[in-house]
Amino acid sequence: MKFTVESDVGRKRVINEDRAAFLERPDSLKMALLADGMGGHNAGDVASEMAIQEMTNYFLQVEFQNPSVEEKRKWMEESIANINKKIYEYSLENERCKGMGTTFIAVLIDKNHCLIGHIGDSRVYHFTSNSVDLITRDHSYVNILVDNGEISEEEAQNHPQKNFIVKALGTEPTIEPDFYEVTLKEYSYLLICSDGLSNKISTDEMAAIITYPMPIAEKGRKLVQLANDSGGEDNISLILLMMTEEEV
Repeated sequence: MKFTVESDVGRKRVINEDRAAFLERPDSLKMALLADGMGGHNAGDVASEMAIQEMTNYFLQVEFQNPSVEEKRKWMEESIANINKKIYEYSLENERCKGMGTTFIAVLIDKNHCLIGHIGDSRVYHFTSNSVDLITRDHSYVNILVDNGEISEEEAQNHPQKNFIVKALGTEPTIEPDFYEVTLKEYSYLLICSDGLSNKISTDEMAAIITYPMPIAEKGRKLVQLANDSGGEDNISLILLMMTEEEV
């Protein structure tokens, strides 16, 4: 597996409240983590940093013996619940962090199988040579309107409250993440990104860069550059994974 990690403050923000990391254990289990601290709240960077550091610790310390998907999911669910509680309690104990929260994506990678835990409006996309799928569904106000039939998917794209999320890590005492599974095939890609990227670049533009024959690190830099060239109003973070032939 090849990968690249990028995190950029963007062109309008002073502080980068995003965090992203890619981890690999001696037993070849891997994990990709991305958190976008809530910019409209206090200390979003504290929340995102805590989320990444805590999940890193859990991942590096857990003992797995050929775990089933259900076992991995249960472990991830418990870990995220514990992290949520720590962030929430920290926000109550520290006045400057009151109300802080973060989106959160954790992808546990076992060979070519990916188990995704998701909270908020950061996204995971799956690209092949001829297709793109948005794997996650935003925990957003506009998606509630879509689900209730009040607006269309097209209207949601430009809705004035598009960025209002209804679920975030650390803002409530308990949390229920959504889970997804993806099996990566030869030369397919997984893109994990904050909304600083997905709000500025279309999937066609993403695909054009991701499937172009150039080093994966350059693909990551090009994606960030395009988001900045398109305004760069928010922090921009991504993890791009590519399944190579020898992994399959």
